[in-house]
Amino acid sequence: MNQPSILELVSFGSEGWGKALLAGAWMTILIALAGYSIGAAIGAFGAGAKISGGRGARFVADAYTTVLRGIPDLLVIFLFYFGGSAVVTAAGRLLGADGFVGLPGFLAGSLAVGVTSGAQFTEVFRGAFKAVHPGEIEAAIACGMGRSLRFRHIIVPLTLRHALPGLGNIWQVVLKESALVSITGVAELLRQTQIAAGSTGLPFDFYLIAGGIYLVISTGSGIFLRRAEKHLTRGVRRA
Repeated sequence: MNQPSILELVSFGSEGWGKALLAGAWMTILIALAGYSIGAAIGAFGAGAKISGGRGARFVADAYTTVLRGIPDLLVIFLFYFGGSAVVTAAGRLLGADGFVGLPGFLAGSLAVGVTSGAQFTEVFRGAFKAVHPGEIEAAIACGMGRSLRFRHIIVPLTLRHALPGLGNIWQVVLKESALVSITGVAELLRQTQIAAGSTGLPFDFYLIAGGIYLVISTGSGIFLRRAEKHLTRGVRRA
């Protein structure tokens, strides 16, 4: 029996795995987007605490970034999945449910990816805010801008302008971290690849295909981020 070609393996026919891999790639993007959004929200609060928070807030933010950057991402996913499942199971028993109740893998994975990336977001936002020239904020104050208006129209746009390269790097990291969520049983790209490789006995072929799909997603993301950076830095003289 002849070994099927790469095109046959990724076809959308009855013998191909194209639909499963495409569905897995879409799930990977969804997990990455969810984790990225959660991480950005956490990072905004963390950076705010480090920049203008009190001693207690700064201590919590420093501890958070130190701990999360020192723990393996896979361990964080395990903690969220099994710890969250334990909490859900306990809550279910209080409501009369019997047996183990697992936390949905997508939710556990997205939260874990968001919490781990939040530490990186915190430092990126903090560094970007520090890069904003004080004279620009002083000029806004001199023009009579209120604190809220100054934050929306001066601080946020300028901070994002400086943060965008770092935000792009975090996205690429989050995209790769999403592959770890496969341990929770979520049918993302790596999980679908494992199933396909086990079913066909062609692990090298399918992992090579998965690598190509990840590369396509990351390359497309890179193009989008470069265009966004170019748009946000229009009119700014480059060094």
